[in-house]
Amino acid sequence: MPLDTGDHAPAFTLPGAGGAEISLDALLGRKVVLYFYPKDDTSGCTLEAQGFNALGDAFAEAGAVVVGVSPDSVKSHDKFRAKYDLTFPLVSDESKAMLEAYGVWVEKSMYGRKYMGVERTTVLIDAEGRIARIWPKVKVPGHAEEVLAAARALA
Repeated sequence: MPLDTGDHAPAFTLPGAGGAEISLDALLGRKVVLYFYPKDDTSGCTLEAQGFNALGDAFAEAGAVVVGVSPDSVKSHDKFRAKYDLTFPLVSDESKAMLEAYGVWVEKSMYGRKYMGVERTTVLIDAEGRIARIWPKVKVPGHAEEVLAAARALA
């Protein structure tokens, strides 16, 4: 069953870059921007990460925490964060359990070949842990700014 606005966001506890563990429970009381992306250090994913990173102070002022999620390993996340000086946490969901819970681990197709992968999606969660907004099939240009505007508008 797909998630919708108003639903409780699925709980998670996952390893993050730098050895930190990130959980939704620990983030309650703040707005959370979960952005799901396919792969570290690819062109679209790098641009998306840089977009969120550039607005880091503005997200903090809006009371929002940005967390990137992909199935890449913590080691891959560490390299990605260091290469692009990313200041927000990246979490690793190698088991794909969280990706499946949020409905972003989907069948994709490229050049006629079907495979499973992450559908680029962003989820804004309010301070009570409910989904305030979902952006499916994200197009990167201007996306971080749109999410910031929604985070600012969220009470």
